[in-house]
Amino acid sequence: MSRFRRQSREVPALNVAALPDLIFTVLFFFMIVTHMRQVDPKVAYQVPQGSEVSKDVKKANMVYILIGHPTDSQGHVVSDETRIQMNNQLVAVDDIPALIEKERQKLPDDERHLLTVSIRADRQTQMGVINDVKQALRRAGALNINYSAKGNYRPHP
Repeated sequence: MSRFRRQSREVPALNVAALPDLIFTVLFFFMIVTHMRQVDPKVAYQVPQGSEVSKDVKKANMVYILIGHPTDSQGHVVSDETRIQMNNQLVAVDDIPALIEKERQKLPDDERHLLTVSIRADRQTQMGVINDVKQALRRAGALNINYSAKGNYRPHP
């Protein structure tokens, strides 16, 4: 009969040579697919559907005006009054021309006339509020206005 010696068994070292490659691949993936918001909505809005919708691809000279009901930090509607948001702040209609001029000053001289204002209004917003915003934009000289809407309009039978 032979005697067996118990050999000490050590756990082999973990090979982490490929770990940095894996981490950078995952990081690169998330950098590509992540959409960064330029404006945090402080108003709740649901855009209406449109029949003649086209996609605007140039967003460099775009200023967004959101019209809807005010929300708290968790996104819950806190009031039924209609509020206007521009550049991460709630504004009054009378403040819009000064803010448009401030946005225009940020652009190079040759692109200032290309400034476009995109109005994203809730579908239940009264037309009087939208008309007041349009008049304020007219006073500011911002005449390129587009309205955000959902596409794929299908008329009801």
